Amino acid sequence: MGTSPNNRQARIKVLTGLTSLMIAGAGFAASPAQANQPGNELAGPSHPYRHGVVAAKGAAAAAGKRTSNLKFGGSVDGIGVTTGAPKVYLVFLGSQWGTQGTDANGYTTLSGDPMGIAVRAQQLFKGLGTNGETWSGVMTQYCEGVATGSTSCPSTAAHVGYPTGGALAGIWVDESAAAPNQATGNQLATEAVKAAGHFGNTTAASNRNAQYVVLSPTGTHPDGFNTSTGQFCAWHDWNGDTTLSGGAAASPYGDVAFTNDPYVTDMGTSCGQNYVNTGNAGLLDGVTMVYGHEYSETITDQNPAGGWTDSSGQENADKCAWKGTGGVGGAQNVAMATGSFAMQGTWSNDYNGGAGGCQISHPIVP
Repeated sequence: MGTSPNNRQARIKVLTGLTSLMIAGAGFAASPAQANQPGNELAGPSHPYRHGVVAAKGAAAAAGKRTSNLKFGGSVDGIGVTTGAPKVYLVFLGSQWGTQGTDANGYTTLSGDPMGIAVRAQQLFKGLGTNGETWSGVMTQYCEGVATGSTSCPSTAAHVGYPTGGALAGIWVDESAAAPNQATGNQLATEAVKAAGHFGNTTAASNRNAQYVVLSPTGTHPDGFNTSTGQFCAWHDWNGDTTLSGGAAASPYGDVAFTNDPYVTDMGTSCGQNYVNTGNAGLLDGVTMVYGHEYSETITDQNPAGGWTDSSGQENADKCAWKGTGGVGGAQNVAMATGSFAMQGTWSNDYNGGAGGCQISHPIVP
């Protein structure tokens, strides 16, 4: 990425939520054996838009969340999953991102991006659905239009779409004002709605398979990220959720799915730095793992929780977060046309004879 990283070493006290990767609460210290496995969860009853965050400590709790399959939630506002080819719009919020440029490969660069997160995010989402990658295939087994509580999908149902040729649909650096130091959920949702207008997605139909990834600059704390009250890595939601901090955000363009993707490297190993790869090669492991985590949850639960969650409220990526590396469902590098990316496995209902489990690869369901 060409810059000297600020290699912060945060406490290894990490947890994940249904739509958020979160750090464990006070009083739990990771053992040496857990040092590279930030996977302990903390309930967040005061933040219901971080859907289904469940408290857990240690290996036993982590194993417990991996024993039940996902069930269809019946849809919210008529939306359960992303049924067409997913479209990802990257929205860089705030003047702190600095001056824009273009690198030799045509990616947008930003002078206020010391770790090169902007380029890495573009590479990831442009690479999804290329090189025959089957990480995305795991999600295509899920669908909508089935009975609430269903755990499988007939071939005739509307399945999650595969991002053939890449999921990246647009990039916008919104430097009209400085990003708030601690943006509320409402402000993030409002930015996503604003982005929909910017990209010309001004109808419900044009937003049906779209998601807006709102990226905040380094040093900011969207929804309390990297503060004592917001030790998480990311979460996703939709604009109409009335439990958002600050309330729901009005949209003249139909429902808008969005992600709160903070500057995750500000939390170092606590948000996945060097989780898969060592040294400089792994400094942005957390970026692709966390951003991929939220992407996979958005397409399987676009308007939470009308899509696929388990009996405890966990989404597909939560059930496999911080599971370790390698094997059938652990985090590992996934090759795409734009590079190799550290990605985590996600939950597959049809794995292991229908008993379910984490997988990093799955045949694409047509």
